[in-house]
Amino acid sequence: MSRTSEHRLAMRRNLAASLFEHETVSTTIEKAKEVRGFAEKLITLAKQGTLAARRRAIAMLGDRDIISPEKGESLKKGTVIGKLFSELGPRYLDRPGGYTRIIHLSLRRLGDNGQLVLLQLVGKDETLTKKRPAAPEAAPEAAPAEQPAEADEAVEAVEVEEDAETTEMHDTEGTEDSAGKQQ
Repeated sequence: MSRTSEHRLAMRRNLAASLFEHETVSTTIEKAKEVRGFAEKLITLAKQGTLAARRRAIAMLGDRDIISPEKGESLKKGTVIGKLFSELGPRYLDRPGGYTRIIHLSLRRLGDNGQLVLLQLVGKDETLTKKRPAAPEAAPEAAPAEQPAEADEAVEAVEVEEDAETTEMHDTEGTEDSAGKQQ
């Protein structure tokens, strides 16, 4: 990015603060990639939840107020650091990383035709979709004695049903044959 280091730092802080405040931000792909790592480091600090981590986050980000306009008045609802440590940090305690995502939009910015994206925090309802290969393999090995017994019972049940169906078919064929012979 063609910016001075001070401008880049200010842009990173402002985008990260807006991301934590609104949980989604529309920006260019270059800016989103720049701020993504910075935001994830701050969320990792918020997961620690200690006073030292809070102070480091304030030093990195600043402590901007969250203001929402209601009925023509500006109402202070808290601070970005407060939301980061009270809501976002606890939300991602079980998640080892990957707190943000970049969604490409089909829109282009007027003026320089820059590619627009949405930078979002991963929702609280969403779980990890990538499964670890060791976990599914370990579960079947834990209870091998139970699976063959259940499988044998299932096979026996299917065989009994098939036997019943074949005997019914033979019985109905015999009655049809005898009915056809009588005519």
